[in-house]
Amino acid sequence: MKNISKQHCEPCRSGAAKVTAEEINLYRQEIPDWEIVTIDGIERLQRVFKFRNFVDALEFANRVGTLAEQEGHHPALLTEWGRVSVQWWTHKIGGLHRNDFIMAARTDTLGE
Repeated sequence: MKNISKQHCEPCRSGAAKVTAEEINLYRQEIPDWEIVTIDGIERLQRVFKFRNFVDALEFANRVGTLAEQEGHHPALLTEWGRVSVQWWTHKIGGLHRNDFIMAARTDTLGE
């Protein structure tokens, strides 16, 4: 499998297939710090990144926002003092798509 952090999102339309359990297991090997949470019946990838202060957290959130805009795929971000919570899911299909795993892996590279 290619390193998913080097890949880009593909256009996703309503009705696109959600990832299978097998695909989830494969992709999660590359993003071990992310968890799958279910909110309002929708599975999402979630990770909390920790920082020394609010300024560092805000700078990271802005880098995630820039990446999201470049890829046309946008997360939920919660920026607080010393931490940023990031959630990826595909709104159009109400769950997880391969794009979400790509973006989680790419988000990890921003936090390094």
